This record gives sequence, C-alpha cells and structure tokens, in this order.
Amino acid sequence: MKKIVIALVGQPNVGKSHLANAISGSNLKIGNFAGVTVEKATARLSTEDFAIEFIDLPGLYSLEDFSADEKVTKDFLLTGEYDLILNVIDSTNLDRNLMLTTELMELQKKMVIALNMDDEAIKEGININSDAMSKILSIPCVRVSSKLKTNIDLLVKQILHVTKNSLVTPKLVYSDEVEEQLQTIVRFLDDKHFRSPNSLSNRQIAVGLLWQKKEIYALMHEQPLYIELQPLLNNALGHVYMYCQCDDIEEVINRQHTAFAAGLGAEVLSVSKVKNRNLTQKIDTLLIHKLFGLPIFIFLMWGLFQLTFTLGEIPMGWIEDTFGWLGETIGESITNEALKSLIVDGIIAGVGSVIMFLPNIMILFLGIALLETTGYMSRAAFLLDGFFHKFGLHGKSFVPLVTGFGCSVPAYMAARTLKNKKDRLLTMFIIGFMSCGARLPVYVLFAGAFFEESMAGNALFAIYIIGALMGLIAAKILRVTAFKGEDEPFVMEMPKYRLPSLKLLWFVVYSKSIMYIKKAGTFILLASMLIWFISSYPKNILIEEEYATKIEALQAQLEEAAPAEKTEADSEAKAIEEATANAEIKEPASIEDAIAALENEKHEKLVERTYLGIMGKAIEPAFAPLGFDWKMGVATLSGLAAKEVIVSTLGVLYSLGDEVTEEDTSLREIIASNISLASAMAFIVFVMVYLPCLAATAVFAKEAESLKYTVYLVIFTFATAWILAFITYNIVNLLA
Repeated sequence: MKKIVIALVGQPNVGKSHLANAISGSNLKIGNFAGVTVEKATARLSTEDFAIEFIDLPGLYSLEDFSADEKVTKDFLLTGEYDLILNVIDSTNLDRNLMLTTELMELQKKMVIALNMDDEAIKEGININSDAMSKILSIPCVRVSSKLKTNIDLLVKQILHVTKNSLVTPKLVYSDEVEEQLQTIVRFLDDKHFRSPNSLSNRQIAVGLLWQKKEIYALMHEQPLYIELQPLLNNALGHVYMYCQCDDIEEVINRQHTAFAAGLGAEVLSVSKVKNRNLTQKIDTLLIHKLFGLPIFIFLMWGLFQLTFTLGEIPMGWIEDTFGWLGETIGESITNEALKSLIVDGIIAGVGSVIMFLPNIMILFLGIALLETTGYMSRAAFLLDGFFHKFGLHGKSFVPLVTGFGCSVPAYMAARTLKNKKDRLLTMFIIGFMSCGARLPVYVLFAGAFFEESMAGNALFAIYIIGALMGLIAAKILRVTAFKGEDEPFVMEMPKYRLPSLKLLWFVVYSKSIMYIKKAGTFILLASMLIWFISSYPKNILIEEEYATKIEALQAQLEEAAPAEKTEADSEAKAIEEATANAEIKEPASIEDAIAALENEKHEKLVERTYLGIMGKAIEPAFAPLGFDWKMGVATLSGLAAKEVIVSTLGVLYSLGDEVTEEDTSLREIIASNISLASAMAFIVFVMVYLPCLAATAVFAKEAESLKYTVYLVIFTFATAWILAFITYNIVNLLA
C-alpha cells in the first residue's frame, strides 16, 4: 500500500482540522481561533491502494513567517517531504483566502483546493463556480462542507487523481510587465541549460529572484552564471519598480497577489443580496457590546467554576468512597505490614487522592473546549484588549493565558501567535499565574476543607480571579522594567459562531481525562511510592517500643476497668497521667482518647525521623514565615514535578498510619484540623504563583530559546510566590 502525505494548509479558522476529521474519521484538536493548532497534527485514511496521511499545519496568512507557528508551516512547505498541498479555503471569505493561495501556487507543487464551509456560503447568498475556478488555475477546486460532510468523497477522489498523475503547472499570471521580466530571466536560464540542484523549475527560480527571496538568492549566488545574471536581474527589478511606481518589493508582491485574487474572485464569485444580518452579527451585538460584553464574560467564567465544583462534588464523593473501600478491602488481605502500608497508604492513598478530582478536571476542560470551538474566545480577547493594554499585555495574550487554565504546556506554545518577542516573553512569564488544571485538585481540596459547600464554588472562582489579577499586576511591573518597549497594535479576525461538535467536545474531554489518568497511573504512582518510602524509612524501633509500652499500660487499665465498671474518675485520670507523662496530650476525656492521642503522636515522631521528615525539617525555616509546617514545605517541593503530586503528598503525609475509630475521615477534614486558615490561604497563594511543572518549564525553555530567561522565570516565580504568601499569611492572621 503506497503512502501519500498531504499537507493541509490554510488561513486560521478555515476548518482545516475539522475537514481532516471529516475525511479520515480521526480526531484532531480543533480550535476556532487563530493559532490554536501550534504544532503539526496528523490524521490517516486508507482507500483503494493508498494510505493517506494528512498533516494539519498551523494556520497562516502568508508564507512570510511573521510568527513562530507560521514559520513551522513555511519550513515544512519548503523543506518537508509531502506529495500534495490541500489548500483549505473559507468560501465565505474567498478574496482574502486567495492571497495565500497565490503564494502556494508559486511553490509549483501538486495542489488541490477545498472550498470549505460551502453550506455557510450558500446561506449568505455566496456562490463559487468551482469548475470555472479549476480551469482558470489548472488546480482541482471542490466545494465541500466539513460540517455536513458534503462532497468529501469527491475531494478524496481528486486528491488521488492529482497524486497519481504528473504535475500540472498552476496558472498564476501576473501583470504584463512582471510577466515580461520573468520570461526574460527564464529564457536566460534555459539558454544556459541551468537546472536547479533542488528540483525547482526555472520559472520558480525567476519568481524567487524577482521577489528577492533570500533562499533563492543564496542558491543562485553559488552558481557560476550568477555574475552574468546579476545585471539582467537589476534591469528587471528596475522595470518592475518603475511600472508599479514604488521601490518596495513587498508592496510589488502584495499588489500582484491582490490583483490576481481580485480578478479570480470576479470571475468565479457571485453574491446575491442578503438583507438580514447573519447569526454571528446578531449575537455579537450583545456579546461584544461595550457595556454588557465584559460582565457577560465574567459571568460565564464564574458559572464555569461554579459548575466545576458543584457538579464535580457528587462523583468526587463516589470516587473517594471507592478508594477508601478499596484500601480497606485490600489491606485486610495483606499480612505483611510493610507491603500493606505501601499499597494502602502509598499507592491507593496517593493515586486515589489525585483521581478523586478527575470530575473537576473534565468539567474545566469542557468549558475551555466550548470557548474555543464556538468562536467566543476571540471575542473575549477583543473585549479584554483595552484592559490588557493598561497592564502592558497584548490582546492576543488572552489566548495563551486562557489556555493556561487548562495546561501551561500548550499555553506556552500558543504564545507563538504573538509576533513581537517582548510581548511573547512577557505573556509567557505571566502564564504561570493562570492556574492550570493540575492546580485545581489543590484548590478543590482546600476550598472544601475551609469553606461550606455553598461557598466553595465562589471561593474557587475567587482563587482563579485573584491569580489572574496578580498576573496582570506582575505584567505591568515586568513591562516597565524587564520588557520595556511598545507593543504591536491589536489586529484579529472574528470567526463566525458555530455550534460545537459533540464528537469533538467528547474527544477533547476524553483525551484530556485519559492523559490525566495516565499521569496518575504512571508518574504520580511512582511519585506516591517514592514519597511513601522516604516517609516510612528508616524505621525507628526505639520510638515504636517506647510508645508501645505506654499504649499497653493504658490498654491494661482499660481492660481492668471494663469488667468492674466501678473505676473512679480520679484513679482513671491518674493512670492516664502516668502513662502519658511525656506525651503532648491535652486533658484526654477517656483512656480511649489517650490511646488515640498516643498513636497520633507516635506517628508524628516516626515520620519526623524518616528521610522525608529530615528533609522537611531542613527546609522548614524557609517556609516557617509563611505558616507552613514541614509537611506543607515538602508538598510544595514535590509539586515541582507535577502539581497533582501536591495532593498525593499531603494525602500520604497527613493520612499515613492515621487510624481513627470513628467513620473514615476524609483528607479535607484532616487538612482542616491540622492547618490553620492563614497557613492554608498562604499555601494556596504559593501554589498559585510558583514555577509550573518540570514539563512546562522545559517547554518554556524551548519556546523562549534562551536558558537565561528560564533561570529568570524560576527566580521570579519563587520570589513572587514567597512574598505574596508571606503577605497573605500575615493579613489573614491580622484579620482573624
């Protein structure tokens, strides 16, 4: 079976990913916003004797790579290995899309044009004569609708037909003067029997030279005929500049492409008058209204975080109970205490404390997917542009910042859409303030521990909003210090609103959930086992024997007192006092309470003398001003690997060996009883601000293309987190 590689190329928001999904049945991440597809995605289809692979390249307006994601597409088109370009065009914006098509035609590659969104064009009274367009360009043009899947089979048929046959040179015609100069250069190359070493035609070489493309000049400069070619080329450029009455080659190129696109559109496009405004215009009158737009956006975000907590609460309880039952059941069947502790207290407690928050993660990702796929995200960026500029950020920064609420890794990559390097770096420094999904379990844990259920959703929303506001303040400080300079003006396309695809939404939520579960079952599992080990060893026999003696004495007193049922209160108190002389127990109400208190104290002292306890005690002075005990300090360090590990670390440290006689006590209740409100608030602020996970940091280093900025990020986030947590701790204490 022969393999065919298809490069999907088009401007942002033309439905490339959706079309690949419709053709192949595969699922790609689709976002209705420029720059969402920041890396190549693939889809596959087997038909006849061919295995077709579609490579979905980042959307771009021009092959002149202005941004990092556009450069990905240009580099692939110029140097990548592929058989055919599938140029996807938005049928409702033909003239604008044809500007890129003319540049693609200059590449002299096999090509098929998909006139996508044909259903929307028909509704707007737009008709494109695809047959006439095919004849004019010598390129197959097919009207399709990825939404309704119309003409998909015909498009695949044309792709196979073009692939099987030899290249038919596209008919891209410039003005008479430009064509005359191109023919002069081509004739010169033909007369010299010149053949390009990289298989470019002499027509492509001529266009590249006339358009002053650096890569073509570099190629020809090494050829012996370049000395003879130079005067001819200078003469050709002089004629072109005189004809166009300008001396800027970029303006010449733009005029030529514009004229060709306009002429082609006039030939193949007909529009019937549609008096009524389309649905997008009607919705925008409200959603981007100068007075109501921003409050609506804030309300929608508030609703998302309310749903994240309230809807997730019920399945969270089920998952927590399931893992509790699982731990008890498995623990009863294991006789070896060390193995039992590893499985129940390490693996089940650690992984279970992370899996418990899966419903919240799913709801959050569903909300972000809805923002992307409906087209609302670009409106939110438009609404916030003026507000963002007050803090030195660009309106397009909204995309990576909102993406950061899901995960910092794609957020750093989405910052590629910002063309100005300082704007891009500034945005990347602030992404960490947008709490990623990995931080959500920490917030839900503490919100549930310190707030009533009716208020926990509001607390969760407040945490995210406060984090975003602190990010804006940090952006302003960085803009006037480290990243001085003028930012570029805000120019953005407003895509049409579209109903989200249920299949797409399911795929986004499913894939993110599977990724989360895989992380819990692999990375977090290993982290939980490691934390269990270093929090359990080395064993301290002396402490165990000391407390065993005290507990046995109390149990003996309890056994003597039970049959008699006449033990006086004074003698019982005396026995308790004798057995717990060196224990940190305050007025136990009964012998049973004294035994439980001794068990807890034994556990505390044993853990303090483990490897983890020794490490925690070593770093405790650095975190003490924030109100953190050594366990909280250790949890923040473990969060450097992945923020979900913070929850599993707390679950292991605060629940390990914690035997309670009442009903099972949840981690939330244990947290609430062991940590003060001031310390909890400071902990949330610290987690909110300090360095994202190691994976995100590695991506930051790659995108920033500088180790220096990565070091700055580490110092900046830790210093800011410590200062803000210190302020929070003291303010809450003062108010309390």
